[in-house]
Amino acid sequence: MTARRRARLGRVTRETGETHIKVELALDGSGKARVKTGLRMLDHLLEQVAKHGRFDLAVEATGDLALDEHHTVEDVGLALGKALAEALGERRGIVRMGDATVPMDEALALVAVDLSGRGYYVGELPFKDKSIGGLPADLIGHFLESFAREGRLNLQARILAGSNDHHQAEAVFKALGRALDAATRPDPRLGGEVPSTKGTIDT
Repeated sequence: MTARRRARLGRVTRETGETHIKVELALDGSGKARVKTGLRMLDHLLEQVAKHGRFDLAVEATGDLALDEHHTVEDVGLALGKALAEALGERRGIVRMGDATVPMDEALALVAVDLSGRGYYVGELPFKDKSIGGLPADLIGHFLESFAREGRLNLQARILAGSNDHHQAEAVFKALGRALDAATRPDPRLGGEVPSTKGTIDT
């Protein structure tokens, strides 16, 4: 009988003077999402990650949105990244790298990730408007940067084409889900080894 693989689940609670965040992420899920951040566009984008990454995701966030959306968006990104890192554990036996190019109508987005243990983000997200569905457009890149830092992954996101900001943003998050799905998958050829010539993933 083969040993049962540990449940790849991350649970994080983050409390500050500005926000209260709870995140639960199951990597081996079915694409179910329960997301309530008070920012409907952010909810919508995170639902895309869960659906297209086949993750089960629950997010509850409260913050003073009347004062500033910045803290809520940033702290959700940090908590989600930390939940991903917890779910991955030592990152043994995973594919580690993944990428996806996703169209949505006239928009086209590319996302590539490396679950390297080192948090780094590069983005080219040329949104035209200051707000997308009530979400400040500049916070999308900040969310991805926060997620990459706490998730300890390299993340590159680029919008390759498009004229509608909503379509472009949604394509980015669908691509993020697909890229993470590819990178987090177990690779049976590794036999539980760490996918690095160094024999360890940096922490």
